[in-house]
Amino acid sequence: MASNRRSKNITEGVQRAPNRSMYYGMGYKAEDFKKPMVGIANAHSTITPCNAGLQVLADAAEIGLKEAGANPQIFGTPTISDGMSMGTEGMKYSLVSREVIADCIETCVGGQWMDGVLVIGGCDKNMPGGMMGMLRANVPSIFVYGGTILPGRLNGEDLNIVSVFEAVGEHAAGRIKDEDLLAIERNAIPGTGSCGGMYTANTMSSAFEALGLSLPYSSTMANVEDEIKDYAQQAATALVEAVRLDLKPRDIMTREALENAVAVIMATGGSTNAVLHFLAIAHAGEIEWNIDDFERVRRKIPVICDLKPSGKYLAIDLHRAGGIPQVMKILLEAGLLHGDCMTITGKTVAENLADIPATPPADQSVIRPIEKPMYAEGHLAILRGNLAEEGAVAKITGLKNPQITGPARVFDDEQSALEAILAGQIKAGDVVVLRYLGPKGGPGMPEMLAPTGALVGQGLGESVGLITDGRFSGGTWGMVVGHVAPEAYAGGLIALVEDGDTITIDAHQLLLNLEVPKAEIERRRANWVKPPPRYTRGVLAKFARNAASAAYGAVLDGEGS
Repeated sequence: MASNRRSKNITEGVQRAPNRSMYYGMGYKAEDFKKPMVGIANAHSTITPCNAGLQVLADAAEIGLKEAGANPQIFGTPTISDGMSMGTEGMKYSLVSREVIADCIETCVGGQWMDGVLVIGGCDKNMPGGMMGMLRANVPSIFVYGGTILPGRLNGEDLNIVSVFEAVGEHAAGRIKDEDLLAIERNAIPGTGSCGGMYTANTMSSAFEALGLSLPYSSTMANVEDEIKDYAQQAATALVEAVRLDLKPRDIMTREALENAVAVIMATGGSTNAVLHFLAIAHAGEIEWNIDDFERVRRKIPVICDLKPSGKYLAIDLHRAGGIPQVMKILLEAGLLHGDCMTITGKTVAENLADIPATPPADQSVIRPIEKPMYAEGHLAILRGNLAEEGAVAKITGLKNPQITGPARVFDDEQSALEAILAGQIKAGDVVVLRYLGPKGGPGMPEMLAPTGALVGQGLGESVGLITDGRFSGGTWGMVVGHVAPEAYAGGLIALVEDGDTITIDAHQLLLNLEVPKAEIERRRANWVKPPPRYTRGVLAKFARNAASAAYGAVLDGEGS
């Protein structure tokens, strides 16, 4: 099979001899130059359980590519463990790593003139970074998800990483003992795989399957179960066929396909981070999509899956109940998906789902019938108001009343807020303001799982509001609003909030307001001084200088950057 790009160039006469010589040095033979050169972007590392199980998938993909008649070319991409860096200075590198991963893939695919690329990822930023790199390079591509983790067990109960963060809050409130906290810490993570709820990694993997750039059923498999290795090999075979057909990511990711992905995010109760990342993914694919499109989709898509963090079950439970194909079939039957979108299988969404039952299995309660949803509308609401003129993102499921008006408790860093929460200084009715944590101000827009987990652990998840220009973990739930834009560092109104000011969060009216007279706001604005940058050299400084607003995905090469 002749390759589309590389082999045509590598056999173009004597001027290509030096190029071929380099390949001969790696064991290639003359006949190999007639085969497609296909990259394997391998995010394996022993940094995190999310990625420590990826090498076996890369090995399986390598075998699959060779058997399908391609030459695999393996290269690495980095990762940052959100779970390990949470609450530390290291968390600032997490969103930065999304851009680094995308740059790695674009650089290797472009620099080596590859005919296709198979991207393997596990931890949160592997997902959007990998997809952005695929779309930038725009050669035939497929995403292989490293798989979810199985639940930890303690005293007959399932545990996951969020259990630990919430246990810290419970411990501070005197609700559990030292030995209980230690036992939860030691048993929450039983092995390899990405965090187990419908947190960011599983949200993005599910959306990629709905998008059509991963194989059906692949997004909710467990990393430690044998089926995932077979799937990696099948993905390699599908990719070589896509190379033959010249089926590229931008052929698949249309505006309609992106809407399918967001519909599945809403139906499964996915992470707030999906808003930020899909804005960036749409930008990479040059798809017209903005923050208000999420609100448009939210209003028509019910939440039909009972998944953590605001529900009961984990991603592996969703897999055993029928997985994303079952969710998609329910939405398709209700007229809520675009069934004619092409996928990496070479078939349309409707064709892929043809044999899936129209209703979920009766012997499970993870996926609900569409006439009996968890919530009638999606859970990721876009709030606006004088505190968020460009928009903010709120996860409104799991709350009895997503509305609060209360006094501001203002913090300019996460650690101070966490200390106040653990010391019992935050009371029911307060609205915690965490600022100077946006894309430019953080820099890197760190996640706030430690303070939100502590609030939940102390029983304040529904009675204390929290707003930030930073992000939240996919494991966060509660009366929280993130991605507030414009951010404080850019002079957004959140920079002018003072302790005791009244703030309203009202998800019913999609409102986020500072209840302070305009004259007083203008007085404060005249006195506001932009703080100096936290970093002046290196990758964080480069990110801070170039990052766009969260309302534009915090990309480095687009509007607002």
